[in-house]
Amino acid sequence: MAGETVITIVGNLTADPEIRTTGSGASVASFTIASTPRTWNRNTNQFEDGQALFIRCSAWRDLAEHCVRSLAKGMRVIAQGRLQQRSYQAQDGSNRTVVELQVDEIGPSLRYATAQVQKMQSGGYQGGNANGGGYQQPQQAQQQSQAPADDPWSAPAGEPDF
Repeated sequence: MAGETVITIVGNLTADPEIRTTGSGASVASFTIASTPRTWNRNTNQFEDGQALFIRCSAWRDLAEHCVRSLAKGMRVIAQGRLQQRSYQAQDGSNRTVVELQVDEIGPSLRYATAQVQKMQSGGYQGGNANGGGYQQPQQAQQQSQAPADDPWSAPAGEPDF
């Protein structure tokens, strides 16, 4: 959307993602990413850590479930999302404002690790939308797009294969 502040952050999870369900039934995962800059000190010939930036994050619905199942404390992740600011009144009566990252995309960083990807059968385009719509692939295209079951990048039957 226009006017939103989109950022990408690379850092480590400070704890396992925690999931909860809202009153309307939506799942939301909450977690914090610590991003610490490293610079080379020519005098000591070694890297030095700078001041860590801690960003509170939330992921919604299927992404929340995937975060809880895939991510753990200490993992290096790359997250992209929209910065959102909200204000609230604390229990002590003081007014507070927080800035959080509403995550749109997240995954493990492969700089120092490897990952095994498994495409989930839920989410994406499979269920259509709340109004009963959704993409319907033509019958002949469905038959042609059958991919091996162990291919994590293949589109499940009924999903467009772009």
